[in-house]
Formats: sequence, structure tokens, C-alpha cells
Amino acid sequence: MSQQDLMERLRAEAAIEPDPVTSAPPTKETQIIAIYGKGGIGKSFTLANLSYMFAQQGKKILLIGCDPKSDTTSLLFGGRACPTILETSTRKKLSGEPVAIGDVCFKRDGVYAMELGGPEVGRGCGGRGIIHGFELLEKLGFHDWGFDYVLLDFLGDVVCGGFGLPIARDMCQKVIVVGSNDLQSLYVANNVCSAVEYFRKMGGNVGVAGMVVNKDDGTGEAAAFAAAAGIPVLASIPADEDIRRKSGNYEIVGRPGDRWGPLFEELARNVAWAPPEWPRPLSHDALLGLFKGDAVGRNVVLEPATVEDMCGIAAVSKPSLEVIYDTV
Repeated sequence: MSQQDLMERLRAEAAIEPDPVTSAPPTKETQIIAIYGKGGIGKSFTLANLSYMFAQQGKKILLIGCDPKSDTTSLLFGGRACPTILETSTRKKLSGEPVAIGDVCFKRDGVYAMELGGPEVGRGCGGRGIIHGFELLEKLGFHDWGFDYVLLDFLGDVVCGGFGLPIARDMCQKVIVVGSNDLQSLYVANNVCSAVEYFRKMGGNVGVAGMVVNKDDGTGEAAAFAAAAGIPVLASIPADEDIRRKSGNYEIVGRPGDRWGPLFEELARNVAWAPPEWPRPLSHDALLGLFKGDAVGRNVVLEPATVEDMCGIAAVSKPSLEVIYDTV
């Protein structure tokens, strides 16, 4: 096959729309839980330790990274990169080979993990990559796998249909948000609650099981948000130097018997049993109200701009040609 023929074949395949994602109920009693949060808030750290604790408790657990950065499994595998489903699928297509489970799913100490992956910067749509990734998972038998828990790690600060797939299509039973005591992470958590509320009004069944407060400095804004939104705090992970140092070295801290073991045992218990709640998302002003005025700039007055400001010269008043009739 010539290079030109190969390029034409790839273009033709790229133009084919993916099959609709199934919304049929799973054939196994599996809890599928989607975890959302602002980029860098600590979802991957939380999920790696949570999934490890689940496995040590005898649960069969699958962790799926749905973030284009493909870093969900890095802590679990000691910093090593995991081949992604999208890049593996592309490579296998070029060689005419089918994708097998062992090509994309890897395990450590009882935790099974995989990365969906995403396009390179500026070269595609991350949300579309999510859809293609789940399409391949379904071909591999996703809905027949016998896991106790499937954890989906989603980026929460991207407003994109692909990233909202589990909520919009009822692909999971519940959502967990990871946040901290800062406005931006709570803004993302509030957006996720808004999405859940919207799709529940449309007949959806996904609810929010609660919030994990990461890097908790004790100021209480995240707990106040959770209370106002009507969702429980499942665990508060402190902003501790020992946790920061170990996670930076790609070490699991959620081990039974270790210092932080009880914290992740509590989180695993709460994640397993917390029911999916219908959240009450906050208005923007209510969200700002969780913080001190000097911290979020609520004392700033919005001053309207003028034409002079925009043009840098005095505006010339131009007479209107509109005919105005006097009313009697």
C-alpha cells in the first residue's frame, strides 16, 4: 500500500462517525462512579489511593483515566506512563491488528487501570476522544466485565459534551467532586452539580454522592459549599507535608496500617455507601458569599466603559436620520 493510499484510508476512517454510546443497563452489579474536579486539584492522587485501598479490601476495581493529560494512573504505576487506548487503537489500525485487553489494561496489587488518552494540543477534540474511547471499551466488553467498582477520572473545568458523557447518558450511578478551599475548584464543583441537576430534570438518574476536600487547610469554604449544595463531605485530606512529599515521589499513601490508611478506609466506605443526591447548585453570588470580601473582590464596583475609552478620542455625536413623529 502506497503512502497516498494509506493517507486516504486514514482520512476515510476519521470521517466515520462513532456508534452511539449505549445507555443500556450494565449486565453486572457494578458501581460506576465518575469523579470530577478542576485540573490539578488532586483527582488522580485521590483516585490512585482510593482504588488501591479498595483492592486491599478485596474489591475488584477498575480505574479509567478520562483526562487527555493521561496522568490518572501515573501515581499508581510509580510515575510510569500507561499506553493509552486512543494511541494504541491508532497504532493497531495501521498494522491491521485488533486491540486486545492486554494492550490497554494493566494491573498493580489488584488494581486494574487504563487511560483513554486524548489528542495532541491543537490537533483534535478531547471530548470526541472520550466518545471514541468508550466506543472501543464497549467493543472489548465493558458492560460484561465483573468489577465491583469502576472509577472514571474526568476533567471538570472543560465545558464539553464528551466530558459530560457519564452524566448525560446515565453511564454511571453517581458523581463525586474533588475540591479545595479555593474559589476556582468550587466553581468547577458547582458547575458539575449544575450539570447533574439539569440532566435529572430531563429524566436522568445520576446524582452527586458527595465531595472530597483535598489539600484541606481548615478554612472551611469547601465544607460550607457542600452544605449549601446539599451534598456530604466524604473525606477531608489535609494539606500535609508528608502527603505532598510522598505523592510527589509517586508513592501510595492509602495503605492499610499506614499513617493515612484510616483516612482512605473511611473514604472507601463512604464512596461505597453514599447515595446519589440531587444537588442544589449555588448562584455565582452565593458561591462568592462563601469567601471573605477581600479575598474575592466583591468590593470592586463595575464601571461601564465609554466610547471615548474604546477609541481614545472624544466621541462625535452623529444625528439620527430616524423620523420621529410627535404624539398628540
